[in-house]
Amino acid sequence: MTRVMNFSAGPAALPQAVLERARDELLDFRGSGMSVMEMSHRGKPFMAVAEKAEHDLRKLMNIPEDYSVLFLQGGATGQFAAIPMNLANGQGMDYVDTGAWSGKAIKEAQKYGPVNIVASSQASGYDSIPDRATWNLDPNAAFVHYTPNETIGGVEFPDIPEVGDVPLVADMSSTILSRPIDVSKFGVIYAGAQKNIGPAGLTVVIVRNDLLKRERGAVPAVLDWALQAENDSMYNTPPTFGWYLAGLVFEWLLDQGGLEAMAEVNQRKATKLYQYIDNSAFYRNPVEPSARSWMNVPFILADDALDGTFLNEADAAGLSSLKGHRSVGGMRASIYNAVPESAVDTLIEFMADFENRHA
Repeated sequence: MTRVMNFSAGPAALPQAVLERARDELLDFRGSGMSVMEMSHRGKPFMAVAEKAEHDLRKLMNIPEDYSVLFLQGGATGQFAAIPMNLANGQGMDYVDTGAWSGKAIKEAQKYGPVNIVASSQASGYDSIPDRATWNLDPNAAFVHYTPNETIGGVEFPDIPEVGDVPLVADMSSTILSRPIDVSKFGVIYAGAQKNIGPAGLTVVIVRNDLLKRERGAVPAVLDWALQAENDSMYNTPPTFGWYLAGLVFEWLLDQGGLEAMAEVNQRKATKLYQYIDNSAFYRNPVEPSARSWMNVPFILADDALDGTFLNEADAAGLSSLKGHRSVGGMRASIYNAVPESAVDTLIEFMADFENRHA
């Protein structure tokens, strides 16, 4: 078997050690005589898996005790609707528009109440983060929503924006667990699992407990955070295999030294790739340097007629899933936690060789 170097934006690479452990436990989960996929989510063996996964995630992110951690379904897209349903209660909602995913969140929220787009980088092609001094925040808004990292455009906030006493809500699908963050600065953090947590199908929501007490009205049960918190994320049958695999990823991250250690590696991976692109006359990154993503690195060839050749040769070299999103074109290397630094080194070597032969 030959495994490729996987630069997919999601579903994305998983740590090989995690996949090997899941393989070894697949038919007989820790002496139970069955797979973890086959056992009751309410039985003691799986309840232990669920409790440990939450414990390890709390440890990794230093999540305060007054926050609930939910393991849900529906992806981050499901939470686009859950957020206004759980939090708005007739109030206006502030959104920052920095790309495709924040745009989708805005479109969904507009179904449930008035949305104020406090700032947007659309006019510049979503190549930067709007200057915080220009934001038109509403002090009476139910919350302020932003997307710390735009997976498609490769645009990332360099820090956590200050929004006063209004709860800050963040779609961290493509940046969660890549570095330490101060969870206490957020009202809600949510993330689809398929980038840095585990397989597609699981969604993690971290919500400050006082926000669970807001009047929610007619919220569907599966999207009702308070109801799910009361039932330990098991009001309905949860995505048990995804939850189990996420727990293995959390253990792996702790074994690597936690998020401080991951931040060092992730910053180093991104820095060397951007440095190569910047020093090349053949490749270009379209994002303002101050807003470049650690996790998703888009790049454009000097001659887009070579795009197909580049991708075919990359695939032949074992470098998979480098094609940019269909909405922007070009190339994109997603270098999440599970993508080893050696894969980034190999990518740079391939890019240099391709440039020498085609420039």
